[in-house]
Amino acid sequence: MKKVIVFVLLAGAAAAADLTGIQLAKPDTKGGMPLMQALNARQTGRAFSPEKLSPQMLSNLLWAAFGVNRPDGKRTAPSANNRQTIDIYVTLPDAAYLYNAKEHRLEPVADGDLRAATGAQPFVSEAPLNLVYVSDTAKMATTSEADRALYAGAETGFISQNVYLFCASEGLATVVRASVDRAALSKAMQLRPQQQITLVQSVGYPKK
Repeated sequence: MKKVIVFVLLAGAAAAADLTGIQLAKPDTKGGMPLMQALNARQTGRAFSPEKLSPQMLSNLLWAAFGVNRPDGKRTAPSANNRQTIDIYVTLPDAAYLYNAKEHRLEPVADGDLRAATGAQPFVSEAPLNLVYVSDTAKMATTSEADRALYAGAETGFISQNVYLFCASEGLATVVRASVDRAALSKAMQLRPQQQITLVQSVGYPKK
């Protein structure tokens, strides 16, 4: 079964050239609940409705996660030496995309539905999207393996917490996950050897 899944994923990656990118709507940065209320409402949810997020909701979510929030290109989450080493890959029912924060745009990576490949739990294929956090060690200032692992984990944590708070504010369910076949998913998304999957986060409306 694993060989079949990997074959399908690789075939989808090869078809990415046939896809077009998605220009996201301008994020609405004025809304949301007060911070203390969002912290109070923050929780993990593992039961998802298949309902898709609206284009505006998707735009707001990705901006909150790690979007550009200042004219100098700095982002909504901190990174060591401002290297911005974490990339966010977005798996949707139709295809997988890379979030281009500078252009606030989704760049195509692989055709087809890769959601099931982002984790071992049954609900990952039901969530309307899964965010795959990828650390690019080539962007890091340090050559220490221990430091690189530390920075990658910390920066992923900052971003995923932004997503948690956004979801709390908007009534969405979300869960961060570590159980994923990183080798297979890396091949499907055509990652370079210097790119390493850290965690995956499912997002969607809660199942009622």
